[in-house]
Amino acid sequence: MTISSSLNAGVSGLNANATRLATISDNIANSGTFGYKRAEADFHSLVLNGGGSYSAGGVRSTAHRLIDERGPLVTTSNSTDIAVSGRGMLPVTTAVAVKNANGSLPMSLMSTASFRPDSEGVLTTQTGMVLMGWRANADGSIPVFPRGTIDGLQPVRVSINQSEGDPTTAMSLGVNLPATDTEAGADGAPQAMSIEYFGNLGTSENLSISFAPTVPATGASNEWTMIIRDSASNDAIIGEYVLTFDSSRTDGGTLQSVATTSGGAYDSGTGTLSLTVGGGPLDLTIGKLGDPTGLTQLSDSFAPVSIVKDGSPVGNLTSVEVDSNGFLSAIYDIGFTRTLYQIPLVDVPNPNGLISENNQTYKVSPKSGSFFLWDAGDGPTGEVVGFAREESATDVAHELTQLIQTQRAYSSNAKVIQTVDEMLQETTNIKR
Repeated sequence: MTISSSLNAGVSGLNANATRLATISDNIANSGTFGYKRAEADFHSLVLNGGGSYSAGGVRSTAHRLIDERGPLVTTSNSTDIAVSGRGMLPVTTAVAVKNANGSLPMSLMSTASFRPDSEGVLTTQTGMVLMGWRANADGSIPVFPRGTIDGLQPVRVSINQSEGDPTTAMSLGVNLPATDTEAGADGAPQAMSIEYFGNLGTSENLSISFAPTVPATGASNEWTMIIRDSASNDAIIGEYVLTFDSSRTDGGTLQSVATTSGGAYDSGTGTLSLTVGGGPLDLTIGKLGDPTGLTQLSDSFAPVSIVKDGSPVGNLTSVEVDSNGFLSAIYDIGFTRTLYQIPLVDVPNPNGLISENNQTYKVSPKSGSFFLWDAGDGPTGEVVGFAREESATDVAHELTQLIQTQRAYSSNAKVIQTVDEMLQETTNIKR
């Protein structure tokens, strides 16, 4: 029946526009929701083959969320407000799963969130989502983990009350020794200096270094004996070396040779002495042979030119920040920074195929394809932005325009139903 099919088409039109109205109302209601992805309803026609007469098939609607659309970023005052500039999402899990600790944690995805430490220092949102990342080694390096699974991802935990020290492992020494001290008739008095370094427990230790010249009967020897003592080893000698300096016109005053009497060997390729102090190995760079930036012997003055070292005393953690590559670093009150975690970005072939869940979170599905964990800024992914949130992708002006169109379309379909009802009434009135 053509008239009946018209009635059904009108009803399907009402249902389809009701679905569109639902998506519009959801979008407008979430116009102020950070990280919200706009929903959209699409209409699809139904065609019925009725032989010689035409039958109205009506319309059906499908609603989907445009997850690949991005809202504008806005700055905030919280360093662990995190957004993604470009493609990719943050890996998160639930606080309930973290507390239960029953093995592997379920992974969800978010494009932005405001994370703050809970009572145990775990970075958590107000809705109970926990940020996950790869924990760094003690030296700040990131272990190698598989990129197609969540193995290795851990809840990001930061204790604001923690203290940390950075032991000294490398030192560079630039000192000028007086050439006149190695000439015949010199008094042979050694030159001495002390260099502070930091132990494994944040203690202050010292390397005591003395340079004793070799005084010849005639001429100049250009030779020194360097003795290194370590306060952490009860002032024991940890290295003794004979230094000979060049006296030629081309390389005059630079190291010509280094002979090891005791202690770690001298590496001529790097200009480094491999020492062992009380807390472990320490590399002391004195310069390559012929290098004017390390130890030198010139003129008549003893002058420490430059001393560069790593490490720091114990400091208290004051804040954490995340950089564009996803490295979460702790900042201490002594100026020392240390990498704690790396936050990877999760990407799937079809972001719009992800399953939408509460609180702007998403799950991987067969339609989205398998996920891959990228370093932020690598591959197709964008950058991680701290002190930022992603605003809603809703354009209120566009939604209000769609609302007007939907209202008109709904009214028109209602008019079709009214007209069909009147026509059926006329048909009924043929026989009275």
